[in-house]
Amino acid sequence: MNLHEQLGALEMGVDQLIQAVVAKQAENIPETPAQTAVTQASAEPVASDDFAAASESAAEKPAAETAAAVVEDNAPALDEPAAEPATEQPAAQLQPTLQIGRPAQDEITMTIGDQTVALRPDQIGKLIEELSNARASMTLEQPPGIPPGWRFVSTKNPVMAVQKQSNGDRLLVMRHTGHGWVPFTFSPDVVIQLYMMLTNA
Repeated sequence: MNLHEQLGALEMGVDQLIQAVVAKQAENIPETPAQTAVTQASAEPVASDDFAAASESAAEKPAAETAAAVVEDNAPALDEPAAEPATEQPAAQLQPTLQIGRPAQDEITMTIGDQTVALRPDQIGKLIEELSNARASMTLEQPPGIPPGWRFVSTKNPVMAVQKQSNGDRLLVMRHTGHGWVPFTFSPDVVIQLYMMLTNA
């Protein structure tokens, strides 16, 4: 029982003691107006004396007991969960999803999170070029083989341009209808292999 509960119990005991004294005097002595005043006057000092004694008893308790009572009073009850800290935990941030739409033949829309952007053909070509350059510089290379279920658009008889390099390599640039101009560089031995592949297929 902590200090506050002890004081509350003492106060309740004093009230009960006053009521018992007054009831006993009322039973034994016939009441007159003068006697009633005397009874109340005599009851009040009893209450104050008892309360003073209770206060002195509480004051005489060792400081360790009082400190323990205060700690016990502030401690959470066993059946109650401990209070959570007031600091708010940062909400888990979800990665925004990318959605591609095709509202018209010459337009696509890209939606990231709640932001939507419409792109025209020239903007799409610029985006493909930037993405291609960025992807080529990444450490994770493209798959070495053709992945199953790969969807592609082939360009028949593409426009080509060839340029000979100073080291003997050949730069071959081919125009794809989707990717635009796609450059490839071949060393002399690979040029021979490419020729043999195209003629023997």
